Amino acid sequence: MPVTHKEVHQLPSATVRFAGDSGDGMQLTGEQFTRTSALLGNDVSTFPDFPAEIRAPRGTLAGVSGFQVHFSSTDIYTPGDVLDALVVMNPAALRTNLGDLRKGGVLIVNSDNFEKKDWEMAGYTSNPLDSEVLEHTYQLYKVPMTRLVREALKDTGLSTKEVDRCKNFFALGLVYWLYGRDMEPTLRFLQEKFGSKPELVEANTRALKAGWHYGETTDAFLSTYRVEKAHLPPGTYKNISGNLAMAYGLMTAAWLSGKELFLGSYPITPASDILHELSKYKNFGVRTFQAEDEIAAICSAIGAAYGGHMAVTTSSGPGIALKTEAIGLAIMLELPLLVVNIQRGGPSTGLPTKTEQADLFQAIVGRNGEAPLPVVAARSPADCFDVAIEAWRIASRLMTPVMVLSDGYLANGSEPWLIPDLQKLPKIEIKHPGPITTGEKFLPYQRDELLARPWALPGTKGLMHRVGGLEKQDITGNVNYEPANHQHMVNTRARKVENVASLIAPQEVEGPDSGDLLVLSWGGTYGACKTAVEICLAEGLSVAHAHLRWLNPFPRNLETILRSYKKVLIPELNMGQLRTFIRAKYLVDAQGLNKVQGRPFAVQEVVNAIRQQLGLSTNGQPQRETEEAVAALAGAAADGG
Repeated sequence: MPVTHKEVHQLPSATVRFAGDSGDGMQLTGEQFTRTSALLGNDVSTFPDFPAEIRAPRGTLAGVSGFQVHFSSTDIYTPGDVLDALVVMNPAALRTNLGDLRKGGVLIVNSDNFEKKDWEMAGYTSNPLDSEVLEHTYQLYKVPMTRLVREALKDTGLSTKEVDRCKNFFALGLVYWLYGRDMEPTLRFLQEKFGSKPELVEANTRALKAGWHYGETTDAFLSTYRVEKAHLPPGTYKNISGNLAMAYGLMTAAWLSGKELFLGSYPITPASDILHELSKYKNFGVRTFQAEDEIAAICSAIGAAYGGHMAVTTSSGPGIALKTEAIGLAIMLELPLLVVNIQRGGPSTGLPTKTEQADLFQAIVGRNGEAPLPVVAARSPADCFDVAIEAWRIASRLMTPVMVLSDGYLANGSEPWLIPDLQKLPKIEIKHPGPITTGEKFLPYQRDELLARPWALPGTKGLMHRVGGLEKQDITGNVNYEPANHQHMVNTRARKVENVASLIAPQEVEGPDSGDLLVLSWGGTYGACKTAVEICLAEGLSVAHAHLRWLNPFPRNLETILRSYKKVLIPELNMGQLRTFIRAKYLVDAQGLNKVQGRPFAVQEVVNAIRQQLGLSTNGQPQRETEEAVAALAGAAADGG
């Protein structure tokens, strides 16, 4: 690796975003930067941002794809509020991402893609690179990436189109140089990915090194930056996304319980990657079925559960809506089943690639009749592994479907995951009733102390019993229409779900046990809320943080915790769904911090809300793109800067 002669600045952390057209390879570029930073020993947190359309017209605002990486020498829990460096490949990427770049931050642009047709497509009235707004506000570097890559690859024999596809690796090499990253992991990746096509290995290698050497040799860059490795607990780590962690967790739960895993699913963004990943593991007894629709997917899973397997169905909000009646069937049958909902923006098809946590109403009460089921939510990408195991432990113990909530932010984001020792994980004990040879009648709804019925395997001698969606008589399982029996069965199923509270850990609180304000969070808001509370505690404010994993039922000690603080603040990426449940159940006047913009909370948004609840002035609004800022830049360019 060449030794740079330029000034080096040590940073505790940095946040970088790569942005360009959906065909510019920004996701691959971000993934490689993340992988390299993780191998260097940094703590990392990522936020991939995909276009909502499959293939929007090139150069349009709707077609911009981005990948944000926050890497640090200390523990981090979010992908960062504002950017220290932004790499944009075209004007559309500049317009949609510039508002997130901090004042004085590094702005690297592919100046070759800023022709008149390009900036007009993005809605500018003149070339924004000619505006003094950029020059005076940011460290602007206009890099002719396309021309430099073509020059570096001119003798490779590749077509111009193939050569231009390598410019993302030029950008990656340049940012590697800027932050002192090692190219070696990416060079190994190129060999692994394109090993059968040596011309592509050579082309991308040249582009990567050309970017590195450009940064080292040009006089434009006066400084580089370094972020030292983080002091993480010892062990073997893997950088993992939420969907990958969920897939691993499901397989691990099956192994811990001695079951084969069956997934009945229908492809839907952002849940499809779980199906894709699990389909690779037939050798581990995993069976995946890509059904013709959502209803067939869950019904196949119900059949697998009836047959004695670990059954799972995955989807997102629109698909969960289609599965609703079948979820009610599984509740009626009292079979263990995991229903995984990777939430996205709604309603209807909504924002397929954008995050939201607005399916809590749907998860808890979104079925016909009185049909409760346990609901658990992951808090981070790596936590999806643990949540999958815990959900199956409850489902198999209490013979009930369990709804598992994640969201697009967790599913696609990533963080280091300490790989556990499987031999040290507690087994999930499952017992099936044995054959009856004495002529005694099998009672399929005879319950244990937690009101769970037996899980009888079909074909077991003497265990024949009735199944179906009609109301059962308790104990016998016979179809029964008596009013008193229906009341009894509804009450029994509800009490069984409430019994989950006796099997889960009491709610924990970070911060003082009592005080002025409690921040209560759930799901993917964990990182922003935890970081915000830590900031406020460091300022001496009377604030604490409780993060809920179980949303139905709530932990047994939650009411005591809520009443230990003068105020309760609930940040949610919805219009106040958890707040509604908390107010209704505990009669606590909880206040909300709510938004539905397809983006996670910035830490500063939560800090400001905490300060407002405590009657203090805010520390300024988080830096975000606004139409006014874009218009100001375009106007400045139109006026000649």
